Amino acid sequence: MIQTPRLIIRKFNEADAEDLHAYLSIPDTYRFEPGNPVSLEAARALAKDRSTGDGFLAVELKSTHTMIGHLYFDAIEPLAFKTWELGYIFNPRYHNNGYCSEAAKAIIEHGFCSMHAHRIIAHCNPLNHASWRVLEKIGMEREGHFRKKAFFNRDVDNNPLWHDCYAYGIVE
Repeated sequence: MIQTPRLIIRKFNEADAEDLHAYLSIPDTYRFEPGNPVSLEAARALAKDRSTGDGFLAVELKSTHTMIGHLYFDAIEPLAFKTWELGYIFNPRYHNNGYCSEAAKAIIEHGFCSMHAHRIIAHCNPLNHASWRVLEKIGMEREGHFRKKAFFNRDVDNNPLWHDCYAYGIVE
């Protein structure tokens, strides 16, 4: 568990399902992310699955004990390179309060100090201004711009809707 002045970053637990559903059921959550809105039952399954793994961490608001978002933080192969990838999704009700920056900065510090990471990376869509602003605010540097790197959706004719990607990194 990691604590910041306003947040607790911790393992998921099954009781997080309703808070997880509150933002993963919103269609706009998937504007820059893969997937589709989830039902409460699917959120229960996700919370249960994430409670048994280490890659996803719940972000809880100390003042209300509400899970307001989550971080993805996991090692990338080969492990000898000591590189970790950061990602995040937060409930839109809690946007523009600095919670994402606070949580992301704390997990980066934890990665370098406790997990002995050498390098931490992140990726985001160039159109996702809020995301790349967070990455820059917490000290990550834009290292590249990949054109038409991936797609999460297809058009009506089943053609991929490719999107660009910014690559960010920070080293110990």
